[in-house]
Amino acid sequence: MPNKDAAKKAQRQVKRRTDLNNDYKVKFRNAIKKAAKAVSFEEAKKLASAAQKALDKAVKHGTIKKNTAGRRLSRLMKRINILKK
Repeated sequence: MPNKDAAKKAQRQVKRRTDLNNDYKVKFRNAIKKAAKAVSFEEAKKLASAAQKALDKAVKHGTIKKNTAGRRLSRLMKRINILKK
């Protein structure tokens, strides 16, 4: 348990950041899962754009790194393009 006011504030900040990061992570993970489970190519394409939006927001807020988002999106698009054939 922190004794100093600065330590208490730091603890509050860490909790808030952790909660926000977890929210962004849950959102982009769910978006990726939905897009990956899509049956038709058109549906998957729409869901992929939602996943991209969620990934971009996570990058903007510093939850994940830019290259991580790019890699995840690339792998998702690879799976979706299989439906096209």
